[in-house]
Amino acid sequence: MSQQGPWWWRLRARLGYLLARWLMRWPVLVKQPALWRWMEGQFSRMANLGDTAAQSFYGHLLLYRGEGMGARNEGQRLLQLAAQAGDGKAAYQLGLLCLRETPQRSVDAVQAEKWWVMAAAAGHPLAARKLAHLYRSGGSGLPVDVAKAQQMELRAAELGL
Repeated sequence: MSQQGPWWWRLRARLGYLLARWLMRWPVLVKQPALWRWMEGQFSRMANLGDTAAQSFYGHLLLYRGEGMGARNEGQRLLQLAAQAGDGKAAYQLGLLCLRETPQRSVDAVQAEKWWVMAAAAGHPLAARKLAHLYRSGGSGLPVDVAKAQQMELRAAELGL
């Protein structure tokens, strides 16, 4: 038996996740508390099995729709796992979070640059555009670099912006 469980458990998790994602199409179903709890369980199970797409999806869901700080922190943790596995959307969102000041942390342009470089490398056009703006204006701990800004503007154009 593998570390993640037998193959039928992973298959059951995958099928439940796909069904829950399909049910997201109907707002009337999402508004049903019992069904929503079941759907969240499917998202959570798939994310905990290490599926990058599920980590990204459920991380976004918890970060922006989760109730309480615990849910938002778990969403950020899942986004970090997805970004480290190469998910461009998750890395882009983490870059945005780094530039948002909260009571828990201050603005960190250097960390935002790290996440947006990962997102741009994964093909996220908005990350390249945000990087160009960040390099052009500088930030807390990040000096102005016009050459890098021009390079990122070209990258954004290559990616379709």
